[in-house]
Amino acid sequence: MTQHESLDIALTRLEAAMRAGDLWQNQIEPDPSAFDSEQPFYADTMTLGQWLKFVLIPRLRRLMENEHSLPASANIAPAAEVYLQESRTSVRLPILEALRDVDNVLVHGELRAQEEQ
Repeated sequence: MTQHESLDIALTRLEAAMRAGDLWQNQIEPDPSAFDSEQPFYADTMTLGQWLKFVLIPRLRRLMENEHSLPASANIAPAAEVYLQESRTSVRLPILEALRDVDNVLVHGELRAQEEQ
């Protein structure tokens, strides 16, 4: 399986986890100026959910569609852990697992082995 195929699976899992936890539907599209942020995860202009839905997922999908190189590093899951710490376990854990998959695909080029999940 290619890195792009693995990332497609990881992003699909992330979106599904966000939908299941009502984190996808509840995201209001940010004001256009919010996209000008220079902070990691646009923390000064967006919620993590907005950043995932309107920045990360579309940006990575565009890179794949245009067959561009993917970022070589990622550290999304640890940041999400802080943001989601107050969320219900049933919402938090699937999203974090999906983000760990995204991180792993970007860093190592493949999904994590099933026994690690």
